[in-house]
Amino acid sequence: MANSIAWEKDLDRALERARRQKLPILLFFHNPNCPGCQQMDAVTYPDKKVIDFLQKNYIPLQIPFDAKPLSQDFNVKWTPTLITLGADMREHHRTVGFLDPDGFIASFLLGIGKYNFDNERYSEAFTFFERVIAEKPQSDSVAEAIYLRGVSRYKNSGDRKPLKEIYEILSSRFPDSEWTGKAYPYRLL
Repeated sequence: MANSIAWEKDLDRALERARRQKLPILLFFHNPNCPGCQQMDAVTYPDKKVIDFLQKNYIPLQIPFDAKPLSQDFNVKWTPTLITLGADMREHHRTVGFLDPDGFIASFLLGIGKYNFDNERYSEAFTFFERVIAEKPQSDSVAEAIYLRGVSRYKNSGDRKPLKEIYEILSSRFPDSEWTGKAYPYRLL
């Protein structure tokens, strides 16, 4: 693996690679004067785990934060803004602000899971949500991953049992999470 991220700078080229390689795009709206972007460049992107993760799972695309019309199309108001984007230009996941290497990997494992979920590849989505939970158990992405893992199981099988399990797990581990609130109706199943 290379020791730095090979950022695409051209949207059309990134979209073509995404179609050809059947990978999502990591769209990074970058502002060189932004402290969060500077920290991403200094801390997160040079990390070997991040480099390897991106090379395997995404087409990385860096765009200036003020590049119009793209920045307007994606309603970029703050940087760094990072988006999991499909080759069809559909947004699947977004973060705003600095992420350290572990937080970055957790968030964008979640992003790949959501990319697969939105494309009705529920088994693949389940696998990525499971990885967030198993590999990054302390991350802020875990509660959402638990929720979407259960929904993926339900969508794949039609069995409602995973929906109730979502609520049971979330109410136990993350009682104050918005994802526990979203799962609240499933307690009745």
